[in-house]
Amino acid sequence: MEKVSYDTLNSRQKENYNFHKVAAVLADYGFTSIRVSDDWQGADFIAQHIDGQTFIKAQLKGRMSIDKKYIGKDLYVCFP
Repeated sequence: MEKVSYDTLNSRQKENYNFHKVAAVLADYGFTSIRVSDDWQGADFIAQHIDGQTFIKAQLKGRMSIDKKYIGKDLYVCFP
């Protein structure tokens, strides 16, 4: 197998790549991550903790940016 270069990916592939990278880190902290297909309440994915009570709504970004439309939505913004 050969690692892919992030720069060669299209935007959809980059979003999938970023999701899996973030989900892997969250798994180390006891979270299971689930992609949502339609930006549910501004979230690209939901992470549920093993305690069954803690949920994180997260928006994926390719770089650090925060849009005003996300204010007040209780979202985490994830970027490399």
